[in-house]
Amino acid sequence: MDSNDSQGPNEATKTVRLHTDGALALQESEEAITREQRRSRRKRDVRARTISVKRMTKRELEIGRLLYPEADYWKPRTRAECAEGPRPCPFVSCQHHLYIDVSPRTGAIKLNFPDLEVWDLGESCALDVADRGGTTLEDVGAIMNLTRERIRQVEVKALAKLEALRDMNALRDYVDEGPVGRRRLPNLSEKQAVKPEVSDDEDDDELEVEVEADADVA
Repeated sequence: MDSNDSQGPNEATKTVRLHTDGALALQESEEAITREQRRSRRKRDVRARTISVKRMTKRELEIGRLLYPEADYWKPRTRAECAEGPRPCPFVSCQHHLYIDVSPRTGAIKLNFPDLEVWDLGESCALDVADRGGTTLEDVGAIMNLTRERIRQVEVKALAKLEALRDMNALRDYVDEGPVGRRRLPNLSEKQAVKPEVSDDEDDDELEVEVEADADVA
């Protein structure tokens, strides 16, 4: 009898157990994760980093003031000027650049890819992505270093703002005055603003109305 046969079922069981503890165990853990959870995962291990203005030193703030506004080099001002420009785009201060985001409320600077340099980005301009047309939430999440679920939340919030803006524009027809209304009160000149004098005939008419009102009350 062969030595392998003499070991019999014990060795076979041991082999199966080792196999289950290895590759199959990893496969089973992957199957336990749902497809939605796998799609919602972040594509990159390094997360974005936010730099708060409150934690910056006075020297860093002073250096930032000296760097702005940029007047010592050429910079595109319109989409037509930058459409055929170099990619990745080197102009990080552009509001459409994907390397950093600046909060308009707090001024905090968010580094979307803190482990990469600007010239290492695969996508650097949000307008380039928009010009290609629609894309999936996963692709947008990979471009902006966010999860698919976070991109979906931003999409819902943006659509809600557009819906509210459309409702506001529809209500502007019913606004009589105000800074956003289409129909405003006319601007009176100085002559028109002065109250015209009342003639004696009009005074007599008003007096007759008051006398008749007093007679009715009596």
